Amino acid sequence: MSSPTGPASGLPVRMPRPRQPGRHRRPEPLVAPEGAPALVLAVPGTPSAVTRGLAEDVVSIARSELPGLDARIGYVDGDDAEFLTLQSVLTQAAEERTARYEQAVAAGAEVKEPDGPVAVVVPLLAGPDSALLRQVRQAVMESKVAADLTDVLGPHPLLAEALHVRLSEAGLARADRARLFTVATAADGIILASVGGDEAVQAAGITGMLLAARLAVPVIAAALDQDGSIASVAEQLRSSGSQQLALAPYLIGPEIDPDLLAAAATEADCPAAEALGAYPTIGKLALARYTTALGITPQQPQSTPAR
Repeated sequence: MSSPTGPASGLPVRMPRPRQPGRHRRPEPLVAPEGAPALVLAVPGTPSAVTRGLAEDVVSIARSELPGLDARIGYVDGDDAEFLTLQSVLTQAAEERTARYEQAVAAGAEVKEPDGPVAVVVPLLAGPDSALLRQVRQAVMESKVAADLTDVLGPHPLLAEALHVRLSEAGLARADRARLFTVATAADGIILASVGGDEAVQAAGITGMLLAARLAVPVIAAALDQDGSIASVAEQLRSSGSQQLALAPYLIGPEIDPDLLAAAATEADCPAAEALGAYPTIGKLALARYTTALGITPQQPQSTPAR
């Protein structure tokens, strides 16, 4: 039995570890500030069970990185029955914040009336797509809710990492070029497929340069939504000496019809990797957009260096 002053004689004593002083002290874990706006993930494309699962995985990663985070999902083309629209999610978040304040006042608590944004909307897009972003902005305006809208997730080194992983999973790239083994199907030229026109191609090209540095092969961005763009880039790579091409979708997934990707791979006459999907860094990047908008500074997600 233990006493008020300590454990019984002979039993080991586990003392709390003192905080390590100095600059090498482990940083305190960050949690979401009390009353912080909700992170609302704006999911483009046609809603489906697959889309829902992907979005839930992304917000789950964000929550694990920032305990206490209020993370929600709003569909750009939702139906408000099975898939809540972005507008409805924002309205619901505003109503719940008002209700919490009114309950606190009714209970006699001295609380400050909530102000500032109700939510921070993060588009689930790797690169800019003016048409989809216009829809997101329209939904935010029509909700009449104070909400901040962040930039898309890329370009970013973490997206180059995710592209590398998806290519290696498909057997189209070496997972680690420092190790002495070969991949017979490894591509010697990558077509980085984006949607959103010229602006998206330019943004994808920045991440493409990072991917090229990881793989030590040429990477050129092309637009899935521009006729002839994929075929033109394929010809450009082959004319410069690349013979084993691969298509790498610079896409999360919901924003594009999978049939369009398959058609692009056929057009380029090469195999394709999977879209980025819920690769862990997607959730970390979504959270980074949220924290940047609020001025919170958690530890920044780091890319795994090419080896």
